[in-house]
Amino acid sequence: MGLDGKNKKRLLIFALVPILLIVPFLTDDVILRVISAIILIIYAGFIIFLRDTNKADLVSLENEIKYDEPTILRQNKIEPDFGEEIKIIGNKEIEILTAEDLRSTINQRGKDLLKPADLKQNYESIVNEELPADVSQDEQFGFVLEKILSVVKDAYMAHTAAFFWYNQKRKRITLERFVSSSSQITKQKYDLDDDIIGKIILNEEPEILSDIALNAESDIIKYYNQPQGIKSFVGVPFYYEKTLMGVLMLDSKVPDAFGIEQVYSLGKIVRVISVVINLFEKKFAETQAEQRLKTLIDIFSFDKKFADDIELISSIETAVKGLIDWDVFTFIIYNDKEKKFITSKIINNTSLKYIGNGLEIDLNNTLVGKSITSAKPIKIDDTSQENILPRFSKSEQISFDGSFLAVPLSYEKKIHGVLCFESLKKSVYSNNDVMFIVNATKIFAFILHSYSVVNLLKDIIVHDVQTNALTYDAFIERVNIELFKSNELRLQGALALIKIDDLLEQESLFEENPFPKIINSVAATIKEEMTPLNIFGRINEKIFAVYFFNTSPKDVYVWAEKLRIKIARKTIPVSSKQSTFTVSIGVASTTGKEDANDVIKNAELALNKALEIGGNKVIKSS
Repeated sequence: MGLDGKNKKRLLIFALVPILLIVPFLTDDVILRVISAIILIIYAGFIIFLRDTNKADLVSLENEIKYDEPTILRQNKIEPDFGEEIKIIGNKEIEILTAEDLRSTINQRGKDLLKPADLKQNYESIVNEELPADVSQDEQFGFVLEKILSVVKDAYMAHTAAFFWYNQKRKRITLERFVSSSSQITKQKYDLDDDIIGKIILNEEPEILSDIALNAESDIIKYYNQPQGIKSFVGVPFYYEKTLMGVLMLDSKVPDAFGIEQVYSLGKIVRVISVVINLFEKKFAETQAEQRLKTLIDIFSFDKKFADDIELISSIETAVKGLIDWDVFTFIIYNDKEKKFITSKIINNTSLKYIGNGLEIDLNNTLVGKSITSAKPIKIDDTSQENILPRFSKSEQISFDGSFLAVPLSYEKKIHGVLCFESLKKSVYSNNDVMFIVNATKIFAFILHSYSVVNLLKDIIVHDVQTNALTYDAFIERVNIELFKSNELRLQGALALIKIDDLLEQESLFEENPFPKIINSVAATIKEEMTPLNIFGRINEKIFAVYFFNTSPKDVYVWAEKLRIKIARKTIPVSSKQSTFTVSIGVASTTGKEDANDVIKNAELALNKALEIGGNKVIKSS
């Protein structure tokens, strides 16, 4: 191929470059070397300068070219290189879309889309689906959670979306809800392990697996009944009120199905679920019907023993809070020993002056007295009216007026107490409210009746029903007699208080309450070590007392130490488990004492010292 004129010029120009490079090697003259180097630098600069100038001229020329029609310039000293010519092979008109074309395109797309005939019906059935009726709060939350999991699964094309609860106390994981394409997954509970769910809980951080080996799937993923060929997994910890409560996860049979963006998205879903839980709690806590039902159920519960006045009054106080609106509540109980009605509990939600606890009710010429003697409820719409009797007593000092309601608690024609409600608003209680309170509080009358009967029986019975030990009053009476004998005969003696150590740690290990079996076992062990000269009594729920006639405190200390060791080594079967428990013992001398209560106080001081140093000790008072 021949060279044109322009290419020949280029060849001659670039041929000078090797010559100028060779000159420094052919001469030893420093001046010639310097001159050759300078010329080479200048020569290279001209080449670069002229080349950049041509490019700038070309760019400027292109900006001035009009594209209305093709134009070839020949007079501006710009000529294309060989083979770089631009050839125009045709001139096609530009197609322009009009509004009519766009409308026809949209209509055509609508015709091409396959729209099911029942699309609207199916959509409305989804959006209008109601929460399950007559189910618990947990089941309603499970329904909502399942819908959320279904959306998450479809959005990320996952194989399974699941939510796990975590019980920190028992270290157990519960598969609460799931939406899966597999039938080999069921609700289950299992202990915290080193699988992927356990790892998320232990580390409290998200986990991503991109390529799970087939032979490792059963070790990593344990919520399936058999391997599913899972390749990808992503799971995040679930927090509620900054406490780890569970795990939200997705898995897939496709490798690399999840990434960091899915972790952040699941974090948003976790926040939504926590908000839903909060809303559910508020909804059920603020429902009046549920509150009334809850208070009644608390009263009807058979788990309540009403062992003392405090527990009884506390239960009634809790119940009345949800039954009716009031500003002041007064509970009046009949005292069988003193044969009179007294105020036992007063809740004043106002800052105004009212009566106090322990006030004796005047049965004559008072509102509550009239309610007691007639066994009928009394409703006063306005206590400020003239000729209105005092509420409780002629000497009462109450600084406000309003509505007043007194409901007697009657069982078998006997009044056991009165419930009094007072409001600052006038005419606030209707006849329907009165009938509701009367019917809802009938169980209170039966509870008070049973409670009074039990207290009367306790005063009559001298032995504890559970352990056959003497009751507190009977034990004090017997010990006082023995102290009198000892002082007359100038004999020494001692008393030991035996307390079962706290069972807080042990109670969490058993499904049932182990205390009754422990009490019986400890009582039986004490009886085995007693002699006919001892008096055995039960001071309270956890404390036994043993009196020793004509025995030195030193010998009683040795006896107590042997008893402590024997009880600690004795196994007690509780919930199919063999467990051991300990006692602490305080020993006090009875020499020269005349009152059993004083001896018990000294023994209690020694017992408290034993408890302060950790329990399972015997301490003798000085």
